[in-house]
Amino acid sequence: MRKIVLLLSFLLVAATSASAGMPDAIDHPCRDCDLHRPVSGGMMGMGMDRMGEMMGVCLRHAKEIGLTPDQIAKITPIHREMQKMQIRYRADLQIAEMDLKDILSARDFDLEKANDAVKRIGEIRTTHQLDMLKSMKQARAILTDAQFAKMKELVPQMMKNMMPGKGMMHHHGPRR
Repeated sequence: MRKIVLLLSFLLVAATSASAGMPDAIDHPCRDCDLHRPVSGGMMGMGMDRMGEMMGVCLRHAKEIGLTPDQIAKITPIHREMQKMQIRYRADLQIAEMDLKDILSARDFDLEKANDAVKRIGEIRTTHQLDMLKSMKQARAILTDAQFAKMKELVPQMMKNMMPGKGMMHHHGPRR
């Protein structure tokens, strides 16, 4: 009985914390960007949700990084696919979390169904992270060592400057 109560507590905390503070894309005016969305654990200080943004920074600063037109033409479709994967991931994850909440809403919920739902959420996250890593590897293979070093230098600066409270407006495209 004690194990069931502990598992129930864990599942409730996991379900509510997973969805707490997760804004809809509609809540944010910049729908093609991941900068203002929640972040999972970080690789190189960046969450898996922001992997695609590294390529976005690369493309927005192509001249500064020294990208050739051929490199831009190769990176652009990879970045676009990463954005699409991110949208699909968020939708799949949100649906799976809703399913878990539905299961947990019953007083005497089905523990096996709850377990399956939690595993499904984990599978969605793992699959997404692996897919993003594959795309990132593809895009990075296009860059020279010097370009990669410059991109790594730019990304943290861009993220820092675009954080709320830094006095910078979130902006895409040319300033007018």
